[in-house]
Amino acid sequence: MVEHTSVRLSDWRERKYRRFDLEYPVRITIDGGGPGGELETISKNLSIGGFMVRSASAIPLHTPITFIISLHGEQAMRPIHLVGEGKIVRVERHDNDAPFFIAVQCKMPVTQLEQHLPQ
Repeated sequence: MVEHTSVRLSDWRERKYRRFDLEYPVRITIDGGGPGGELETISKNLSIGGFMVRSASAIPLHTPITFIISLHGEQAMRPIHLVGEGKIVRVERHDNDAPFFIAVQCKMPVTQLEQHLPQ
């Protein structure tokens, strides 16, 4: 069992990019995963350098992936799809009935994301 800890202000200052608690659909494709190597997930938080998703399935650490984040909102006429590459850097599960929380580090900062995040 993974112990849950709260985020302190000092933790946030150590991060390279600010995180935003936003829920958007994220399709993850496991590189070289073959058929069935795709997961439909929901973001828990997003930043320019990475994100965390909730998923019913785990992905092994350090697995290279590609992803599509589908952003939508009041000002958008249709969803905006951000495509990128990354790797799995953390997998957590707080108990057997909970989903997995999977952290992804982006290969390159998702700079297009800046214009869609709250100020």
